[in-house]
Amino acid sequence: MAAALVTGHAWLLAAAAAPLALLALALPTGSRPQQLTPTVGVEPRRCFEGEQITATVTLAHDGAAGRLDPGITLGPGVRLDDLVVTEGRIRLTLTAQRWGRWTLGTVDLDVYDTGGAARRTVRVDLGEVAVFPVPTAAGLTPIPVRLPQRLGEHTSTQRGEGVEVTGIHPYVRGDRQRRIHWPATTRRGELQLHQFAAEKASDTVVLLDVLADVRDPATGTSSLDETFRAAAGLVRAYLRTHDRIGVVSVGGATRWLQPGSGQGYFYRIVESVLDVRKDLGYRTSGLRRLPPPALPESALVYVFTPLTDQRIIDVLDQVRSRANPLVVVEIPSGDPTVEPGDRTGELALRLWRADRDAMRFALTERGIAVIAHRPGETLDLALAPLLRTRIHGGRR
Repeated sequence: MAAALVTGHAWLLAAAAAPLALLALALPTGSRPQQLTPTVGVEPRRCFEGEQITATVTLAHDGAAGRLDPGITLGPGVRLDDLVVTEGRIRLTLTAQRWGRWTLGTVDLDVYDTGGAARRTVRVDLGEVAVFPVPTAAGLTPIPVRLPQRLGEHTSTQRGEGVEVTGIHPYVRGDRQRRIHWPATTRRGELQLHQFAAEKASDTVVLLDVLADVRDPATGTSSLDETFRAAAGLVRAYLRTHDRIGVVSVGGATRWLQPGSGQGYFYRIVESVLDVRKDLGYRTSGLRRLPPPALPESALVYVFTPLTDQRIIDVLDQVRSRANPLVVVEIPSGDPTVEPGDRTGELALRLWRADRDAMRFALTERGIAVIAHRPGETLDLALAPLLRTRIHGGRR
């Protein structure tokens, strides 16, 4: 149109007819949306690794709106599997990839009018989710030499009111006659009774080393991931036998939960240490002394650690000074990669391996049981040697 006015050629107006018609058709038929009110729904907010999460964003607005154009920025712990955009609603299907507390991310919604000529944008925060680790398969529950005097499902060397028969003994005034062992009574000519082993419950504490998160150069496996999964498997195994189990995490802020029992206690334990990882960030400042209530007297302590930080030795010395039976479960972190022909790198790798061997030797010399758990294997393979030996503690 400007060219037709400047040049005076009327035929140029014909070229402007088509754009003018499109512009007229693009004008909104009603009032443009001005007030945008998004509503977010996330289900579930708590899940296990590998499970799917559904996030729904429903948009309420005034006026007439056209299409929705979402821009999605995801958090570090989830993966987008599916996106469905309908009139006034957006549904995202996500998969939780790793345990921890994760921010799901944000959605920038571009709302166009019915003609597509005007746009308004609103940002929606999806909030955060708690992702629990998938526990490593475990069924064995090794126990220390001495057990606290509480009822449970572990047999003791002491006589008691259990269900496991350990022998027979002559009748003593006050014994229950319904436990008479008739074959032995007939053979010996006097009353003989079944002898049972007392059942005790053990207090167990899982201590997590979160001083560092080391990735295996070959497989990319995170030591922190494997530490928590293996610990979760052990916690479930002990809770199934009605034992009391607690948790302590060291690294930055020391977090702990006193020993308790019951299947519901598993989720309390997991919730207490999920804050160790918040969007891949964690604090690794100085260590404090372990609080006395976190380690009950005679409690069996499992320490899950990759043995990559020398400060964990100080923590083990604290546990050992309280005379608690102690087991160190090493989470292998893999050897650092060295380029072929790199003599300096090869020498550094030898020193690194020697330092780790020295740490294992120092622990063994102090009477601490050290076992290795391989990622992907059942924890029972690592715990099996503890069933053939005594788990000793330190000295006060």
